[in-house]
Amino acid sequence: MDDASTFVGLDVHKATIAVSVLYPGHREPVRWEIPNEAAALRRLARQLRREGGGQVRCCYEAGVCGFAVQRRLQADGVECVVVAPSLIPIKPGERIKTDRRDADKLTQLLRAGLLTEVQPPTTQEEAVRDLCRARETAQEDLTRCRHRLTKMLLRKGVTYTAGRAWTNKHRFWLNQVRLEHEPERVAFDDARLAVAQLEERVRNLEAALDAVAQQEPYRQAVAWLCCLRGVKTLTAMTLLSELHGFRRFKTARQLMGYLGLVPTVRASGESAHRGRITRTGNAHVRRILVETAWHYQKPPGLYLDLRRRRQGQPAWVIATADKAQQRLHRRFWALVRHGKPPGKAVVAVARELIGFIWALLYRDVNVRMA
Repeated sequence: MDDASTFVGLDVHKATIAVSVLYPGHREPVRWEIPNEAAALRRLARQLRREGGGQVRCCYEAGVCGFAVQRRLQADGVECVVVAPSLIPIKPGERIKTDRRDADKLTQLLRAGLLTEVQPPTTQEEAVRDLCRARETAQEDLTRCRHRLTKMLLRKGVTYTAGRAWTNKHRFWLNQVRLEHEPERVAFDDARLAVAQLEERVRNLEAALDAVAQQEPYRQAVAWLCCLRGVKTLTAMTLLSELHGFRRFKTARQLMGYLGLVPTVRASGESAHRGRITRTGNAHVRRILVETAWHYQKPPGLYLDLRRRRQGQPAWVIATADKAQQRLHRRFWALVRHGKPPGKAVVAVARELIGFIWALLYRDVNVRMA
């Protein structure tokens, strides 16, 4: 127990912040509430520096309020960390939850050293991450709009059977569709307009991401990741923006655990059971890794687009990418032959794929995303 420092727990909400301060030599924390405003945080920082003994340490849970509070306190000279909510110890018998109790709990756990800090992104890294997530959201909205349009036609018995949907041929067919009643024609035209607008939004966001990918510190890392099969600029930028501070993962296994791709373990005495993957950590990266892993069910090969992406890249990067292609293809089909469903096999491939990605980005000390 550190009795020479001041520990502060903050329960942060949109409008208010519950403050719990444990001063050196005190057994009970001092509590009050402040508005979640820049001026109030500056006054809090001054008060903590003035009244706190020794080192002053603050903490609050990561959540929808982001890292603004942490950055403001740090700028005012007060150390503040953001902790992972899912890793905060919980008493099974605790049935009362209030802002004051949450702040007190954070204060006590911070003093005991039982909290797990998260790595806050810089403002630039957060901006790039917001751009990646905006593109992902726009793509999801586009998929929903396309589904609404095709299902509306399906209800009226109008179906397209000449090939894949949303090709140029399919769009030409949509232009030729004529519905019977005026209200349904208006609804159909509105649905097509919504699809066109969202397609333009997706194109603009992808163009902005492509521009960021050509700048430092992303340019070299994106080029290396694009040497892997199934990885292009959008996938690479999602990985780099979500895994900011990449070099904090000292081993590939540590990164696998962070992404929730390792199996759960229940061990007691002589019995041990391994279950489904933990699904903790960053769901955006886990989803895109599984999508990429499906490419490795196909035999290894060097198709034209992949050959073009590898031009001018270091030989060791290409060798690592080729090794990944060979190993992950064998891994997928070995699991399928042993009776594993393809869905489970591809998750195992995704787990090994992130190991190859870690090997690519961790090897060179100049690739620093934090």
